[in-house]
Amino acid sequence: MEQMAALAARIRANMEKVMVGKADVIELLLVALAAGGHVLIEDVPGTGKTMLAKSLARSLDVTFRRIQFTPDLLPSDVTGLSYFNQKTGEFEFRPGPVFAQVLLADEINRATPRTQSALLECMEERQVTVEGVTRPLARPFLVLATQNPVEQEGTFPLPEAQLDRFLLKLPAGYPSADEEMAMLDRFRSGDPYRELAPVATADEILALQQAVPQVHVARPVQQYIVDLARATRSAEGIELGVSPRGTLALLRASQALAAVRGRDYVLPDDVQYLARPVLAHRLVTSTQLRLRGRGAAEVLDGILAATPVPAEPVPKGAV
Repeated sequence: MEQMAALAARIRANMEKVMVGKADVIELLLVALAAGGHVLIEDVPGTGKTMLAKSLARSLDVTFRRIQFTPDLLPSDVTGLSYFNQKTGEFEFRPGPVFAQVLLADEINRATPRTQSALLECMEERQVTVEGVTRPLARPFLVLATQNPVEQEGTFPLPEAQLDRFLLKLPAGYPSADEEMAMLDRFRSGDPYRELAPVATADEILALQQAVPQVHVARPVQQYIVDLARATRSAEGIELGVSPRGTLALLRASQALAAVRGRDYVLPDDVQYLARPVLAHRLVTSTQLRLRGRGAAEVLDGILAATPVPAEPVPKGAV
């Protein structure tokens, strides 16, 4: 796992040449990359969502495409389409931007639900079906989506099925005063993003993803993950709890976090640290709860506080 941690540290250091004050968010992006999951970054415009995604993509020696989602974007603008080639007299397929290893779906919630749904198959099955023909996507495949809060005008809330396919949902967040001053110093005389170079190959990323499932998860920690997921399904004010896909996502993300941090076993602290970014966006709260000013994250905090944490040691080889 030392090699995996060194790879993650190399990517993190490269991204921090551009990003200031985003250490926690960068680590979670690396968790998603290691786990082979997708990320939704939500915050108000101008907080660095797109730059975060672009900095990660540029740190990897992979193919990268960006889609600017707008209300008039069509599903075929994402997946591609077949067209008639008059020279050959045959129909040919023109791949859409989804045929890349890292896809930036910028302001994803500005597109209509019909266009948003074009990403469902590729995010889950890593393939695209157009006119009855299924085409696999290259590996690794990572969707980095950004969105503005739904209160912003001209947005369409993502449906539950779409949200459930994102491993993590992260806030970009405002920088502190010192971080904002450091940002001005860094960008005063140029744009460091233009000088960013890849520091990891596709093969290295695939090796990292293949190593993550080998990270040991002791039985009590697995039970802790199940207890948290099941508690969301009966919590007061929750209309829709965490799905089994969410339970698996918390397991895989915990393994990835351990690998990124150089461990070959998962700690209960890993599970607690990831519960909010992995589970909160999968919960649907009641109208009454929202009117009282409480969201899914607050309910999840209560569940974490009420669920017993396993106290058994969890070194590799524990059962």
